[in-house]
Amino acid sequence: MDFTKIFQSQKDFFNTHKTKEVAFRKETLLKLKNILKENENRLYEAIYKDFRKGRFDTFLTELNLIYNEIDFFLKNIEKLSKPKKVRTPLSLQPGKSHIYYDPLGVTLVIGAWNYPYSLTLIPLISSIAAGNTCVVKPSELPENTMHLLSELINTNFPSNYIHVAEGGIPETTELLKLRYDKIFFTGSPKVGKIVYEAAAKNLVPVVLELGGKSPAIVTGTADLEVAAKRLVWGKFLNGGQTCIAPDYLLVEESVKPELLQLIKEKLDEINYSDGAEHYTSLINKRSFDRVLGLVDKSSIYYGGRSNGETLYIEPTILDNVSWDDAVMQEEIFGPVFPVIGFSNYDEILQKIIEREKPLAAYLFTKDDTEKKKLLDFVSFGGGCINDSLMHITSDYLPFGGIGNSGIGNYHGAYGFLSFSHQKSVVEKATWGEPDWKYPPYNDKKLKWIKRVI
Repeated sequence: MDFTKIFQSQKDFFNTHKTKEVAFRKETLLKLKNILKENENRLYEAIYKDFRKGRFDTFLTELNLIYNEIDFFLKNIEKLSKPKKVRTPLSLQPGKSHIYYDPLGVTLVIGAWNYPYSLTLIPLISSIAAGNTCVVKPSELPENTMHLLSELINTNFPSNYIHVAEGGIPETTELLKLRYDKIFFTGSPKVGKIVYEAAAKNLVPVVLELGGKSPAIVTGTADLEVAAKRLVWGKFLNGGQTCIAPDYLLVEESVKPELLQLIKEKLDEINYSDGAEHYTSLINKRSFDRVLGLVDKSSIYYGGRSNGETLYIEPTILDNVSWDDAVMQEEIFGPVFPVIGFSNYDEILQKIIEREKPLAAYLFTKDDTEKKKLLDFVSFGGGCINDSLMHITSDYLPFGGIGNSGIGNYHGAYGFLSFSHQKSVVEKATWGEPDWKYPPYNDKKLKWIKRVI
């Protein structure tokens, strides 16, 4: 595949200004939505073949989010695209000031394997809504979804507007050599650094949606039934392969035995057995072996069983874990949940602060002081109080990381802004301008400038 040729064709098409037309953007988004709806069964089949992800989970965590994102833009794109009038300071009078939202040009979206539809198509939707062209590189690990996305996009849209590039590391390396106007990457911090370095060579701006070890904290004041239910769902959704999943659990010692018992009961009730419709396998053998390698069998409180043929790992709770254990040194990205007890809330917040800034954080509490301390002192991408994961579902909240967990954000209007340039324009009247700023200068002019400015 000649990526340079496709890149140039997209650049040429962008320069026709067709993509800047709001009606054209809406037409494209509606067409994309209809294509996905017409092929829902094929989308379900492809992702199940890749890592046994069921229809309900695929709709809930993939297609539903995509449809909502498209609907948000169909409803709001005119308002978002309209120049915004802002105040004009006295020093620029008589005049008026506006912010214009310009599309950037040719963009590159590199998707992730764990949610291969939503984490690939939602950034594409933001790029389209902002008026850009786009080259899309899905992850090659779930190959069936990659092939299907390529087919659905490339047979329905011209390559000089939207094109899906298949392949692995060699193809991604070639794509990154081109001078895009924006690169959007979702993946690990390790690969994010490679993308960032490649983009820097061409001064290409980036959005990096990365990951990290996201803590969940349960204090003695929490509703333990609610905490157990929502933590189990958030942790083991998608087989634990969620970038914002609670990575480890910090629980106050006074309620730890009760909470662990409730989590055990919830896991038994749901029945995350091998092949269950609501439970996803690991993506490949490499990931399977890596996750199992983090498990210290002497620490297993619940679970621990696995099947290498089906890449199944039972939801596993590890108790009496220390900060120095292997499972606490890297993002788990699998169905293993280490638990650390604490007795001093301030000290446990400090332990989080001393580590890399996480993509998400979750606190279960009824105490406003505990809530305020987390929000005031701990830096993280986003999160929930008394819930897990759900902040990602809102089009009215920016989603993104900070520090090692990412750069930039998207979803809804924030995705539109990520793929737009905010162009500042002052329009001056041709009458009534004082001559203070023009030479020759004197003390009287300086006096007036100090007074006005």
